[in-house]
Amino acid sequence: MLGNVRAFSCLNAVDGANCYKSVLIMAWRIDESVVRGEIDNREKGIIRGRVWLIHRAEPMLLELAGNAQSDLAGCLLKFKNSVPPVKHPNLDALHADQRGTAGDLTASRKVRAFDLPFEEAYDMIKRGDKPPEHTANAVYLEWFSERNGRVVIESSEFKIEISEPAWRLTEQEEEERSKGVENGWKTFTKQLDEAVKSQRYEPPKELEDWDEFDFEKSMRESDAVTDKYLELLDKYGDTPESEELINKEMGWDKDEDQMEEEEAEPIGKQFSTEETNLVCDESKDFQPDPATEGVDWIRVKDELGEDIRHPLQHRCHVSAMSFWKKCDELGLVESDDEDLGQLLAEFQITGAKLAGALNSIGYSRETQEPAFVVACLKRALDHLHKAQAALERVAPKKLFPEKLRSKVRADLFEIREEILRLMNEFRKAKQ
Repeated sequence: MLGNVRAFSCLNAVDGANCYKSVLIMAWRIDESVVRGEIDNREKGIIRGRVWLIHRAEPMLLELAGNAQSDLAGCLLKFKNSVPPVKHPNLDALHADQRGTAGDLTASRKVRAFDLPFEEAYDMIKRGDKPPEHTANAVYLEWFSERNGRVVIESSEFKIEISEPAWRLTEQEEEERSKGVENGWKTFTKQLDEAVKSQRYEPPKELEDWDEFDFEKSMRESDAVTDKYLELLDKYGDTPESEELINKEMGWDKDEDQMEEEEAEPIGKQFSTEETNLVCDESKDFQPDPATEGVDWIRVKDELGEDIRHPLQHRCHVSAMSFWKKCDELGLVESDDEDLGQLLAEFQITGAKLAGALNSIGYSRETQEPAFVVACLKRALDHLHKAQAALERVAPKKLFPEKLRSKVRADLFEIREEILRLMNEFRKAKQ
């Protein structure tokens, strides 16, 4: 089961400096951890429920003010996961007693679902292909918890049973239900806004005056803004009206007078058509610096074609994937060991962070801001430290041979030393 966890972690990884905030503010999406459950709205104005989660003997209890949408209002919903559940990485922090207000609860939310297993679809996406998909009905259960904030269970993989309704929503009750959901959402988005404000930072006006700490603080602000955007995208989906709603809540909406005023003001240097064409033509022939081959870059061929990578990033990527393949051969990828899952994920995330920090310097060091490179390397180092800590927790369990454990430990240590060396090198370049 670690395969799906690994892919999810790599696509949605949060950096260390931002992790604690995200656990508290970002919505909990726990559908993959659900074994079975029931939602009971047969008493008007109150929703009670029980949700059994993986590795928990007792169910999580729900008592929420409000009503479900019309398809579940007055009904008892029973659902069971048709795929093996996977433990959410922070599931232990999800309180067993969920009290608060109801969000949107329905068994007929339209979603896009892949026509083939996730791993195959993910491989197609990585190759640049579009996997086949279809529209499916999904269970969507949302509430705003006093202890954990917004919690969401959404899946098209649940087998469901719905009882006959004990009552129906009137038009007035539907309006009250919608207002209750809107109020709960406003409270949650206020928390997101506060998280963004807490990370707001005014760096020096001139880029050459920035140091690594200015870049770090700016990245944390960007993280908070991205977190808010992803929550809005998750809430509103990809429907035509979602763009307008998201722009409004992000503060990106402007009236026509503002737009006309901005369009009338030139921003920076205005390039002629000839200059623009020249830049585009030159970019086609953009090549890495031949003088730094083997030091700042190497040419790599893989299933996606030819690519330019920094030697350290390539080493980390190869080592991480080699370790994953060894675990797969040992049958460990299907394990639900949390420490092993974190080790696999953090090792791969380290490689991704190194790519962002280093893969562009092969084209020209002069175009890279040293302080920015150092700030990015710090992020990679944070994930590497998490991988090292996970390895030490895995070691006593003897899940894989000592020889493999020693190799991974040595690889992580050597990658760490090279990251530190590069950080020192770029710090000196800034001076």
